[in-house]
Amino acid sequence: MTDQESLEQRLEKLDSAVASGRMRRLKPMLASMHPAETALLLESIPRDKREVVWNLVPEADHGETLLHVNDEVRAELIDALEHDTLLAATEGLAIDDLADLIEDLPEQVTREMLRAMDIENRERLKVVLSYDPASAGGLMNNDTVTVRPDVSLDVVSRYLKQRASLPEDTEALFVISRYGRYLGMLPLSKLVTLDPERDVSEIMDTDIDALAVDMPAAQVAKRFQDLDLISAPVVNAEGILLGRITIDDVVDVIRDEAEHSIMSLAGLDEEEDVFAPIPRSARRRAVWLGANLATAFLASQVVGLFSEALSQVVALAVLMPIVASMGGIGGSQTLTLMIRGLSLGQIGFANARALLAKELAVALINGILWGVVVGGIALVWFGNITLGLIMAAALVLNQLNAAITGVAIPLAMKKMGIDPALAGSVVLTTFTDVVGFAAFLGLGTLFLMH
Repeated sequence: MTDQESLEQRLEKLDSAVASGRMRRLKPMLASMHPAETALLLESIPRDKREVVWNLVPEADHGETLLHVNDEVRAELIDALEHDTLLAATEGLAIDDLADLIEDLPEQVTREMLRAMDIENRERLKVVLSYDPASAGGLMNNDTVTVRPDVSLDVVSRYLKQRASLPEDTEALFVISRYGRYLGMLPLSKLVTLDPERDVSEIMDTDIDALAVDMPAAQVAKRFQDLDLISAPVVNAEGILLGRITIDDVVDVIRDEAEHSIMSLAGLDEEEDVFAPIPRSARRRAVWLGANLATAFLASQVVGLFSEALSQVVALAVLMPIVASMGGIGGSQTLTLMIRGLSLGQIGFANARALLAKELAVALINGILWGVVVGGIALVWFGNITLGLIMAAALVLNQLNAAITGVAIPLAMKKMGIDPALAGSVVLTTFTDVVGFAAFLGLGTLFLMH
C-alpha cells in the first residue's frame, strides 16, 4: 500500500465518521499515527473539520504535530488550544524544536514556558534563538555530549553509564580541548569495538569539519548530502563547539526548500494552507495575476504596433503564438536549470559566461531544428515560402533570446537580492513574448508588406 493510498483511506474514514457523527471511531486511528502523519491529515481536510479532528488527537502528540504542520495551520490550531493544554504540549520538546515553535505561541504561554524551564535549558534556548533561523545556529541543538582527547575509551564508557541516557540521534561524541575548541568526533561504533585502554586522541575522526554557526541552512543541507552525515558539530568563529545539527533537521530544510521552489513558481507562499479562507487566497493570488496582466499588456502593445500587417496577412495572426510559446518553453528550461544551479551553489558569476555559451549553442541547434519543422509546416499550410522562412528565422531568434534571458534574469535577481524562483518566470515570459512577437511580426512586415 502506498503512502498516498493510505492517506486517501484515512480521509475517507474521516469523512465517513464526520458524516455519521461517530467521531470516537477516529480516536484509535489518530492514536496509531505518527505526529507527522497526523499533521499531513490535518492539512488535507477543510477548516470546518480540522478543529473537530484536532480535538481528538492525543494530547501527548500535540507538540510534535504542531511542529510538522505549515505555519498557517499551526496558527489556527494554536488558537483552538487552551493555554494550559498548549503549555503541556511544549513539554519534552527538544530545544531546537522549541525555537521553531516559540514565535507562534501566545505571549502568556511563552512566559509560563520559560518560567517552568530550568536555568540551563533557558540559556540553551536563548542561544539558539539568537541566531538566524535559516542558519546553522538556528538549526542546531546544543545537547551535545563531549569528551576530552587525553582520556581512555574505558573512562568514556564509564562516563556514559553514569549519564544513563544519550540525546536522540547520537551516533558520535564530540571531542573538545580544555578550552572548548572542537577537535574531532568519536563514533560510538569505535567506542564499543576497540581496545578500552586506547586514548580518544588515537582513534577520533578528525576529517569531518565543523559547520560555521552562520552558515546558511541551504549550505548545511548540501554538506550533509555530499558527505552523508548523520550529525555535524557547529562552532563559532573561534572554533568553540556550540552545538550539533542532526539529519532530521536537515530533512526539514530540504523539504522546505522544495516546497518553496514549487510554490514560488506560481507566486504562492510555501506555507499557504490548502484550505485557507477564500478571501485570503483570492487576495494573495490577485497580486500575482495583476503582475502577469501587466506583462500581458506589454506584449499586446508590441502586437498592436503591427496591426496593419496583421489585418492584411492573416497567416501572421495564426502563426504568431507558436513563436512566443516555443521561446517560453526554451527559456523555462534554462531558467529551471539556473535556479537549481544557484540553489546548489553550482552556478555563479564566475562560470556564468561558460554556461551562457553552452545554452546559446543548445538554443541555436533547437532553434534551427524546430525552425525548419515549423517553417515547413507554414509553407505547406499557406503555400508561401517567404512566410516559412520568416517563421523559421523568428523561432531561431527567440530561442537565442530565451537562452540569454534564462541565464541573465536569475543572476540579475540574485544580485538584487530577489528570489529568482519567485519572479523569474514572469519576467522571462515577458521577454520571450515581446521578442517573439517583435521578431516574427517585424520580419513579416518587412518582407510581406513590401
